Amino acid sequence: MLETLTVADAVELAVVERSGFVESRHAGAAIVMSPDGEVVRKLGDPDSLFLPRSSLKPLQAIACITAGAELAGEQLALATASHVGTERHANVVREILTGGGLTEDHLACPPAWPSDSASRDELVREHGQPSRIRMTCSGKHAAMLRACVATGWRTDGYLDQLHPMQAHIREVVERLTGEKIAHTSVDGCGAPVHAITLTGLARAMHRIGTASERSPFALHRVAGTLVRAVKENPWTIEGPGKPDTVAIEKLGVFAKGGAEGVMVMIAPSGATVALKMLDGAARASTIVAATLLARAGAVSDADAASLAEALPLAVLGGGSDVGMIRPGAGI
Repeated sequence: MLETLTVADAVELAVVERSGFVESRHAGAAIVMSPDGEVVRKLGDPDSLFLPRSSLKPLQAIACITAGAELAGEQLALATASHVGTERHANVVREILTGGGLTEDHLACPPAWPSDSASRDELVREHGQPSRIRMTCSGKHAAMLRACVATGWRTDGYLDQLHPMQAHIREVVERLTGEKIAHTSVDGCGAPVHAITLTGLARAMHRIGTASERSPFALHRVAGTLVRAVKENPWTIEGPGKPDTVAIEKLGVFAKGGAEGVMVMIAPSGATVALKMLDGAARASTIVAATLLARAGAVSDADAASLAEALPLAVLGGGSDVGMIRPGAGI
């Protein structure tokens, strides 16, 4: 039986306060690394296995580029995104596909409506339908396909665990995390997602966040270029007003959330946080990560407070603010 995070191994990371009453508590685990990669704080057990979900995308994107996908700027940033499906997002994904002689029909992610409400409403008015290109992970899938074209791998079955694309991703994940993959599951988009530890994920993200574009090592050069592409195009990573995008804009960090309450955040100094909410709720993950960076001195308390004001953390009662979602007292 694989050792996964349990209730006994978790600590309180956030609370939901309503009219002075703590209504709910979010428990989980987290790890903080210093700019030089030393572990400076552990909350709960960060060495149990978990599924990083979309927080694995930076590693998958790096694998796509090192396999030959030639992407830069907005296209490279979209390769690691969990986007909300606006027309702007869809257009960049189309550019990735057409650049490799591919079409939307090559995508193996499921069709979806945009999660951006305005974009969804516009499609409904135009009698549109759910499409693969609007699916939140379509950029990642398009990048995988571009890598297949560049390397000469077949494009059909590119999500199969035995396909060369997925074998290469697995190798990159193991190299960056410093861990052997113990289990592989199927993510919501149909791609393989590998069980690792928060410590391994934090180690990988720290390596990515401190990589130089002038490194003699190709993997590090790609990682540095990826981080710059996301920071220069924060709208790509999720969408205007969305937590990852807002965190990048407000704090200058690299932020990548994942389903089921996963979050990674890298400060400009290289200080890194990785966390997992045990109940899978993501509503507090961004502010908890930012607060942990602030406690480590990697971002200012004022900037973390400014981020909190920009996130949807208010608790409403009768249409008025009566409380808030906030980090737990022990953070």
